[in-house]
Amino acid sequence: MRYQISGKQIDIGSALQTHVENELNSVVEKYAERPTDANVIFSKSAAEFVCEATIHLSTGLTAQAKAHAHEIYAAFDQCSEKMEKQLRRYKRRLKDHHRQRSEPVELSEASAYILASNSSGEESEPDTLQPIIVAEMETQIPSLSVGEAVMQMELAGAPVLVFRNEGKDGLNVVYRRDDGNIGWIDP
Repeated sequence: MRYQISGKQIDIGSALQTHVENELNSVVEKYAERPTDANVIFSKSAAEFVCEATIHLSTGLTAQAKAHAHEIYAAFDQCSEKMEKQLRRYKRRLKDHHRQRSEPVELSEASAYILASNSSGEESEPDTLQPIIVAEMETQIPSLSVGEAVMQMELAGAPVLVFRNEGKDGLNVVYRRDDGNIGWIDP
């Protein structure tokens, strides 16, 4: 795993860097598979030290934590505890959902399109009502329960997920609403 440990206008000693690498390595080995990189930034806010940590996993999950304390090691330790709690929750969710499932997730093929946006700031009438397709690719639509779909969407960090509902026959959508809640469209 790649580590990037830095300080904003404060010096980070080699002892702190070694401590951060060892602690993060033990947390990630316990709860996550194949981490790719970790970014830890220390800064000072008034009389407190601030530690912000971000870990990217090969599954697409990005775990983030932030903590404040009067000592720099205490700030990192609190941040590490928050990171461990977050990774433990995701791992428990994955185990709980896969324990109920007796067969693997069924996937359906579909086409995905990326449409060109109106790059100019002005709203003008288009010449044609056909959108300009920038890219066309094949994608897979999983057959999941609603709970599994929400979990997959959160793990991927995606704003929306289209899935085939196992309980019913048809496509459903889950999405993150502006108020932070999850919306579910069941036609």
